[in-house]
Amino acid sequence: MKPSEAELRILHVLWDCGPSAVRDVFERLEKTTGVGYTTILKLLQIMLEKGLVDRDESSRRHIYSARLAREEAEERFVGDLVESVFNGSKKRLVLQLLEDAKSSQEELEEIRQTILNFEMRNEK
Repeated sequence: MKPSEAELRILHVLWDCGPSAVRDVFERLEKTTGVGYTTILKLLQIMLEKGLVDRDESSRRHIYSARLAREEAEERFVGDLVESVFNGSKKRLVLQLLEDAKSSQEELEEIRQTILNFEMRNEK
C-alpha cells in the first residue's frame, strides 16, 4: 500500500535513524513539520495496519521500524509511478526528470556513468 506524504516523512526518519520510539520520530519531525506527538502516534498506528512498519512491543516504549528497506520501497514506488503516471514508459519518466530538474554537471555525469555501466552489464 502506498504511503501518504506524512507517512513517507516518517519512513525517512526510520530509514535514517533505524528503529525508533514515537517520541524519537516526533522530535525529528517536529522542527520541520510542526506535527504533534499524537498525530505521529496515530500515523504510526495507521502505518502498522497498512503493513508499512513493524512494532516491537517487548519494552515499555514501543519501537517502530520500516518494514521495507529504503531501496525496496524506492523500487516499488517508482515502479508504481511509472505504471500509473507514465503508462509504463521509463523513458518518459527519465526525460521528464531531466527536463524539469536543474541537474548539476556532477549529477549529469553520474547519470551518464550509470547508463554506461548498465549497458556494459547488459552486453555480458
